[in-house]
Amino acid sequence: MAISKQYLKTKPVCKVTFTVPAEEATKVAVVGDFNNWKANKASALKKLKNGNFKGTIELPKETSFEFKYIIDGNYVNEGEADRYQWNDYAGGENAVLDL
Repeated sequence: MAISKQYLKTKPVCKVTFTVPAEEATKVAVVGDFNNWKANKASALKKLKNGNFKGTIELPKETSFEFKYIIDGNYVNEGEADRYQWNDYAGGENAVLDL
């Protein structure tokens, strides 16, 4: 799994690209504070020919977001997250994206 960040000079946002290698999966979505933890069309990652799922979203700079991937219905943390934070509601750690 990987995250790449591209900070825009013209807007106070960061384009964040999520890449998830999940060749056997049929659906992958990224959910978190930025989309009220809802898996929908906007949060779905697109499956590429190489078996990876990939998607880019714009998020406000100078903000932190908790997030996870949903891979075929299972919540999975990002291995390369900026850090992890305990979440009582989830009963576990969430990955954190610091922008």
